[in-house]
Parts: sequence; structure tokens; C-alpha cells
Amino acid sequence: MIAFAPAAVFLLFLAIGVLRDRRRLGNAVLLGLVLAALGLGAAVWLRRSDAPLTDEALLVLVLVPVVALGLLPLFLIANGVEMVRKEGRGLGNLLSLLAGIGLLCLELFLGIGLATGSHTLGRISALLVAPVGYLGFLFFCFVSYAFAYGRIRPRRKVDFVVVLGSGLIGGDRVPPLLAGRLERGRRLYLAAEARGAEPLLVTSGGQGPDEKLPEADAMADHLVERGVPAERIIREDRSRTTLETLENSRALMAERRPDYRCVVVTSNYHAFRAAVFARRAGVNGQVVGAPTAAYYWPSATIREFVAVLYAHWLVNLLLCALVTVLAAVGGWWR
Repeated sequence: MIAFAPAAVFLLFLAIGVLRDRRRLGNAVLLGLVLAALGLGAAVWLRRSDAPLTDEALLVLVLVPVVALGLLPLFLIANGVEMVRKEGRGLGNLLSLLAGIGLLCLELFLGIGLATGSHTLGRISALLVAPVGYLGFLFFCFVSYAFAYGRIRPRRKVDFVVVLGSGLIGGDRVPPLLAGRLERGRRLYLAAEARGAEPLLVTSGGQGPDEKLPEADAMADHLVERGVPAERIIREDRSRTTLETLENSRALMAERRPDYRCVVVTSNYHAFRAAVFARRAGVNGQVVGAPTAAYYWPSATIREFVAVLYAHWLVNLLLCALVTVLAAVGGWWR
């Protein structure tokens, strides 16, 4: 079982990281390393085992990710077409389509290089695959941990339920995406109240240039129409970004109850990035996600991943350059 020792080590560090704070971005990388080490350990164990059907099992272990990677561009392109058809041609809606086209072009280029046996194409492929592989591994880490984080249940008793805003329709109406967040927040508020707490709801979001009123006001009105007492709602109406929203909400909560506990509600694809920002803002609470339409998830998740990369752009740029240089050196000496 020595083949699984690296996975056990990474798992230990992951457990420590989760116990320290579930919202740490490093936990995502550790989870990715655990899963990768498990796969590699299983392959080594199968290769050395003399049990029946080990060769077939090893073949399946190798083919599954290969086939998945081969089909991924087609899935992204199909999803991108649906996204554009339903949501329009904004850059954020084009992300899955662009990613699918890019991956398909890369796979075709690699296929031509392998078919022709060209050393020049092989070296160029190494330069392309290295940064794409690095970003692909980070994306795998991000998605895996975001999925795991989304399974975490909120605390039973909380003092505040914070709902993060989004854009308004026509400048004054709550869109379906935001309505889903508000409904999840309302249910958490009622659940906390049923357990004997006296929670407050915080609606967060300032007024955009194309909006007639702050998002927090439209959100509060939406909740009041659905039975939430107006006096149980706090409006944070000055923020423009997720980080500002969390910082301003933390100040409002700490002012009323210095030892508060809260739960933050957003859309499921946004939950982990919001959790990372909540940790940075010093918010004492976890983040939960409201359901989102399945077709919306791929592009939205890619957008969240890009935002996380940008927030740590320097370290990712240096590491991406390092793996590219190493791949170039390896390709040259080959």
C-alpha cells in the first residue's frame, strides 16, 4: 500500500486545512492533489498486482479520463451555444463556448503532431500543453472542492442571514437568479427562527448605473412581499463588489452583535469564491448556495475560476511560466 502513501499525506494536510478554516483556497489544491495521488496510486497498485482482471481495470482507469478530456470540448461547445441562445452574447456567457473551441483546437493540434511524428510540432505541443495542463489541474481542484464545500450544511443557529445581490431586471425588479438566493435566505431565516433564534436578514447590494434603486432595497421589498417582517431586514446598499458587500455586511453585523454568527447566501456556482472572500473580509460564517439552472453552471463556474486566478494573478503567472519553461527545456533536450 506504499503507492497510496502520498495520497494519505495530502489527505492529512487537507484535514488540517479544513479544520482550521473550510474557506481556505489552499484546501482546493490539497483536495486535487489527494485525488490525483489516489488515481496514480491505484494505477501503480494495479500494475504491480497479479489479481485477475488487473490489466482490464488499469486500462479502464487510464481510458476514462482520456475519453472524458476528449469529449469535454464538445460538451462545452454545446453548452456555450445553449448559453448564448438563452442568455445572450455577453462575454461572460461566451466563456464555455470559447473554452470548448480552444480545447478542441489544442486536441486537433496534438493529434496532428502525433500522427505526423514531427519533432517541431512536439516541442510546440509541450509549450501549449504545459500551461493548459497547469490551469486545467487548478480548475479540477477548484471544481472538486467547490462541489465538496457546497455539501456543507449551515449552522443550526445563526444571528444573521446575509443574501448577496445581483443585477436587477429593468432597473428595479428581482431576476430569477436573485429570487432563488432570496428564497434560500428566507428558508434559512425561518429555520433559524424555528430553532429559537432571533435572526436578522441582511440584503446586500448597491445601486448600479443602470438601476433605479439599490439592489438591497429591491431585495428587501421582495422578502417583505413574501412575509418577512420589514423590521427584521437590514439593508446594505452601498457595495459594488462581492468583497465590498461582505466587508460592509460584516461591519453592520458586528455593530449590532459583536459575537455574531451568520450564514451567507449566494448562487451555488458562486459559493466557494464568496467563501474565500468572506474569509478575507473577516466574516464569521460559512456560505451556502442557491440552485441555479444546469445550463448556466459551466460558464458561470469558468467565470468564477477566472476571478480566483485574477485575485492571485502573480503567483499563478510565475508558476505557469515555470511549468512552461520546464516543458520547453524537456522538449528541447528530447
